[in-house]
Amino acid sequence: MTDPIQPDHPYGRIIHAASDIVDTPERDAIGRLAQGVREIIEGLVAHRAPLAEMDEAAALIEQVADLLGRQTDQRGYEGFAEAANADTPYTFFDNSPIIGMANPLAPPAELHIEGDKVIGSVVFGSAYEGPPGHVHGGYLAATFDELLGLAQTLSGQSGMTGTLTIRYRRPTALHRVIALEAELIKVDGRKVTVVGRSFVDGQLTAESEGIFISLNAERFAQLLRARQDPDPAG
Repeated sequence: MTDPIQPDHPYGRIIHAASDIVDTPERDAIGRLAQGVREIIEGLVAHRAPLAEMDEAAALIEQVADLLGRQTDQRGYEGFAEAANADTPYTFFDNSPIIGMANPLAPPAELHIEGDKVIGSVVFGSAYEGPPGHVHGGYLAATFDELLGLAQTLSGQSGMTGTLTIRYRRPTALHRVIALEAELIKVDGRKVTVVGRSFVDGQLTAESEGIFISLNAERFAQLLRARQDPDPAG
């Protein structure tokens, strides 16, 4: 299958193959909004503006927060917020906290399928710092969880993380392109084993192994219902 990713499009990082899935003005708008929030976060963490400018910026942010806070309907979304929950890599992951272009918490990582592997890259900004000048290990672990989760969908099953093991080989730099790769190793009943690696300038910085447990469709449906109606009695 030809990789359907479109790098020049605002949603080029979102992986999908279905020909009937199209971008809409709403999706483009939320992508722009999320990217703007990322840039605000980077500016806030990486720089110290004069007090007057910080006050001005705070007032503008408060206006935006008020505007978005007026919305009363809970927004649904297409696809999955976590790649492992899909049974295919070719769907929308807009709201993923790692690869979702619509989620301002996401760096975001760019992932796509090449043969029987998932490959991609990510650049972590200042907000993700752990050791000085380097990525916090927890964020790197979360990235592996998503990377391996996407790789496990190559099994044709949806799942949830059972175990995730990370071996940190050397610090992983901020503001640098981190190359990512993962592959499916074996499927044993409900257990799917995958491995992954991260590199900076060709040097291995971390490697991981994950075991994902295939997810019962009814259990996943229960989770969706609980998210939509967290307090049915209320």
